[in-house]
Amino acid sequence: MIPFNTSIVSGVALSKIDGETKMLLMKRVKGGFWCHVAGSIEGDETAVEAIIREFDEETKIQVVDLYNAQFLEQFFEASVNVIELIPVFVVLCPANQEVELNDEHTEYKWCSLSEALEMAPFPNQHAVYQHVWSYFVDKPINPLYRVELT
Repeated sequence: MIPFNTSIVSGVALSKIDGETKMLLMKRVKGGFWCHVAGSIEGDETAVEAIIREFDEETKIQVVDLYNAQFLEQFFEASVNVIELIPVFVVLCPANQEVELNDEHTEYKWCSLSEALEMAPFPNQHAVYQHVWSYFVDKPINPLYRVELT
């Protein structure tokens, strides 16, 4: 039997950078690959509380415009024999959003979809980025995806 892990959340930040919509990718210290924001749910946090905290910790982005991306990132992590199921969120940031990385990442880049697909190594990342671009950039965002923050 292969267990499931559902204790991780992830999020893609979007911002208009010099007038063009871009998504945030960061280079991880562990593994040295490019990725979006992700992290574990702590204690009795909800997924929404966890993604807000992760954005603050990893980027200092204050989440005020949050959406359920309507997508589950999923992959098999062979080293621990676990299937990861990760809800994806989208954060709409103000234009030219500033980023301040913590020690989990060495650099960041605001990317077009094609740049993100070139930089990110994993097929599941590509699926996330294509989905987010399709539903949050290429067409008007469905208001039903909005997550109300309290």
